[in-house]
Amino acid sequence: MQLTSASTSNLKLQQLENFIDRYINKTQTSKQLTQAYRSVLADRRNSMGFHKIFKEMVYPIIGKRASGSKMWDVDGNEYLDLVMGFGVNLFGHNPSFIKEAIQERLEQGIHIGPQSDLAGEVAQLFCEITGMERVTFSNTGTEAVMTAIRLARATTGRRKIVMFAGSYHGHFDGTLVKRQKIDDEFIVVPRFPGVLPTVAQDILVLDYGDFKSLEIIKAYQHELAAVLVEPVQDERPDIQPQDFLIQLREITQKSGIALIFDEMLTGFRIHLGGAQAWFGIEADIATYGKIVGGGLPIGIIAGKATYMDRIDGGMWNYGDASFPQVETTFFAGTYCKHPLAMAAARAVLKYLQSQGNALQQQLNERTSQFVAKLNTYFQEDEVPIRLANCGSIFTSIPLGNAVDSEDSASGNLDLIFYHLICRGVFMIPNGGLLSTAHTDEDLAHIIQAVKDSIKELRESGFLP
Repeated sequence: MQLTSASTSNLKLQQLENFIDRYINKTQTSKQLTQAYRSVLADRRNSMGFHKIFKEMVYPIIGKRASGSKMWDVDGNEYLDLVMGFGVNLFGHNPSFIKEAIQERLEQGIHIGPQSDLAGEVAQLFCEITGMERVTFSNTGTEAVMTAIRLARATTGRRKIVMFAGSYHGHFDGTLVKRQKIDDEFIVVPRFPGVLPTVAQDILVLDYGDFKSLEIIKAYQHELAAVLVEPVQDERPDIQPQDFLIQLREITQKSGIALIFDEMLTGFRIHLGGAQAWFGIEADIATYGKIVGGGLPIGIIAGKATYMDRIDGGMWNYGDASFPQVETTFFAGTYCKHPLAMAAARAVLKYLQSQGNALQQQLNERTSQFVAKLNTYFQEDEVPIRLANCGSIFTSIPLGNAVDSEDSASGNLDLIFYHLICRGVFMIPNGGLLSTAHTDEDLAHIIQAVKDSIKELRESGFLP
């Protein structure tokens, strides 16, 4: 007997309801706490991925503790973590060398006001590892990008900046813009309500890796203060346009335009020297965070003295007639160089320095093997999903028309992640990251969880 489309649809919904019940039963405390505090806690994670069909599952998993490659939620469920602090935890959760550094510093008190006794050492370590000339510290990646743009404008005396579509640079108003086609012409407009249209007037949004973008940059070269680049875009790690970046570097250098690399994700992850070493490109300014803070909030702005001198007026000495000669712009923050963040950063940088680039090379190779195994399964089993990676950063990438139906992997991608969570793998649609704490057994478990999730989704009619 053949099932009618109506009965097939009813069967799908019934099986979805059964899964939703199973998911909620496993993570019920996360749901209860989300609802209990919704009226007072304004948090975008509470509604991310909202869909009416599985509304009852739309709530964040609330964590309780974490160690190594694993974390445990408020219901006591154990997960293999592929989010890893959105790129923070290169060494896994709570590594002993960072924990000990924070505990030791905590005993000395959190002294904010006097200069940090670790700031100079951390700056020196950072410059030794990255080759940057000078650095300064902020609290977040958003602040770091905001400051980098301000330094570029202050140094060049120009206003316009270039960004690339698909990049993410935090929640600073000055980067929350997008291209929009009106009357067959692309214009730059605010990306979200509350961002003023005047912000978009000084920004060009171009296509990353497209050599036509270089011609546009040449046309505006005398108006541009900076070109802001996320060298490996979070959502498209397969796009690694080295030739494009080399030519971009040549153009910006000749035109006196600051080349800014946003290395929040790539810094110390894909290579000890970050994306600059990966591509063989030397940026004028680069912004860092995540890994360097060892789990504590930090942002770092680093670059050539020509730009960084705008922070403090440049080099001068005691005992002679020298003085700060560079006109400064404004930069400040109560928690910049926070004692705990400095202690963690020193521990991280010393550890990275002791390991050399072998740490990144080995992790990159393991990630590529992991992605290759999953892609082989996807291809052999005709699953319309493909993964791409750059180092230990990986995510799913578009397959063109291969996934365009209502019941495609694209349309039901969120359901895959709910299934993975139900099987003890913590991952979100933005992609994943591996750490040095993930074992071969962990990766084998993740691969099996993916296969089991695909199988259940197919049996439920949610995947072809």
